[in-house]
Amino acid sequence: MRPILLASNNRGKLLEIQALLTGFNLLLPRQAGIDLDVLEDGQTYAENAERKARAFCDASGLLTLADDSGLEVDALGGAPGLHSARFSPKPGASDADRRVLLLEKLSGSPRPWRAHFHCTVAIAEPSGALHFAEGNCPGEIIPEERGDNGFGYDPIFLIEGLNQTMAELSMFQKNRLSHRARAVLAALPLLENLTK
Repeated sequence: MRPILLASNNRGKLLEIQALLTGFNLLLPRQAGIDLDVLEDGQTYAENAERKARAFCDASGLLTLADDSGLEVDALGGAPGLHSARFSPKPGASDADRRVLLLEKLSGSPRPWRAHFHCTVAIAEPSGALHFAEGNCPGEIIPEERGDNGFGYDPIFLIEGLNQTMAELSMFQKNRLSHRARAVLAALPLLENLTK
C-alpha cells in the first residue's frame, strides 16, 4: 500500500490521525527523515493546511496529509480561529496558558459561550494535485476544565448534545465526534483511492 506522510509535529494530533487511519501505511515525519517547521500565515485553514501538505510532500516525494484546525468562539467574533495555537502573546505559551487567556477574554460575556471546532484536511500528491476535506464539531466553552484526554482547548469545550468535554472522551469516542475525525473521515474515500 502506498504510504501517507502525516505532516505535523504535534504529538496529540498525530495520535488522533493515526487512530483514524489504522488501515493505512502511515509515516511520521521523523520516520521519513523530515524536520520542517512550516510558517502558518495563510488567511484560511485551507491555505495553512495546503502549505504544510505541500512543503512535506515536496521534501519527501510522498503522498502527504496535513490539517489546520481552530476553535471559533461566537462571543469573540470567531476568535481565536486561525490563531488558536498562537492565541497567547506569551513566549512559549502552553495549552493551559491559552485556555486561561480564552476564559479571561470571555469573562465579561454572558453564557452560554457557543463555539465550534473546525478542521480542514489537505492531501498533497507528488504530481502537484491537491485535495481538501472539512469537518466541524459544535459545542460551547465552559469555565472549568474537565477531563485528562486530548490537548489544546479540549478540557473546556463541551460537545453539543453531550454532557462531556472533548477531553473527557476516549480516543474511540473522539474519533467519531471531533472536527478532525469528521474531516479525516470525509477524506477516506479519496485516501483509499490514492493509496491503491
